[in-house]
Amino acid sequence: MVGTMTRDIDIALLRAFLAVAETGGMTRAGRLINLTQAAVSQQIKRLEELLGQPLFDRGSKLLRLTDTGEKFISHARQLVSLNDEVWQMMTVPRLAGEVILGVPHDIVAPYMPQILRSFSQARPDVGISLVSGTTPRLLRMLERGEVNLTLTTEPSPAKGEDMLCEQALVWVGAIGGGACRKRPLPVSIGDETCAFRATALAALRESGIDWRMTIQVSDTGPLLATLEADLAVGPMLASTVPPTLAVTRQSAGLPTLPAFYINLQLPAAGVSEITRTLAGHIRAQFALHYRLAA
Repeated sequence: MVGTMTRDIDIALLRAFLAVAETGGMTRAGRLINLTQAAVSQQIKRLEELLGQPLFDRGSKLLRLTDTGEKFISHARQLVSLNDEVWQMMTVPRLAGEVILGVPHDIVAPYMPQILRSFSQARPDVGISLVSGTTPRLLRMLERGEVNLTLTTEPSPAKGEDMLCEQALVWVGAIGGGACRKRPLPVSIGDETCAFRATALAALRESGIDWRMTIQVSDTGPLLATLEADLAVGPMLASTVPPTLAVTRQSAGLPTLPAFYINLQLPAAGVSEITRTLAGHIRAQFALHYRLAA
């Protein structure tokens, strides 16, 4: 009786595939996983030969997934994640305790569920307490030792791997709304601790656009309500814009806002092993899922 021969897939090939899928290029993928462009290209070739199907459309400068690649990518992520989970379970010393993580309120929903879920699966004995607030408040809490580490949204990138993600800062408002064309421009923005406040208001002043404040509170509930009601526009990271809002068109005449960065900040000294472990997990998750700018 003739059976189908089972072949094993090298996890390293899957990591290369995911890196190319994320970055759109062999060279950028190599920087992400610390391999040369030639090594990444060879791994992709080996994976495609193993599967007997092309995974990328090479007809343009930016590599795009084929239909087969699109079907394969979710399974590849699951295999890499399971591999890493088993490896950590069998080889990494057991940790127990609690770590307090600070996260700016506007990036909790878009980013944290995947990160917290995967960390909890890998480190079930470590408890995470999540503290949400604006970047300046979280940095002050870090200085006082009230959080063990924190994510931030800042106009400048952190050094090395602690710059997690570059993001476009955009003006948003109601879908099909007209607030963006009113003058003075109605603006909903966070209070004086909002990371985007100074940047957005400076851009309006430099462009000569007169504006008035509709609401200034660092609470996403009332702020989003005024935007959805078409009472105002406000600045948000592109990746955090909910489906109930829309990015304003250039025809509205609003100034282009500079990029912002999601950074990881740890205290200068006294970092526990649990904190270092969570920090490493956050860096790895951003590199795998979120590194590209929106």
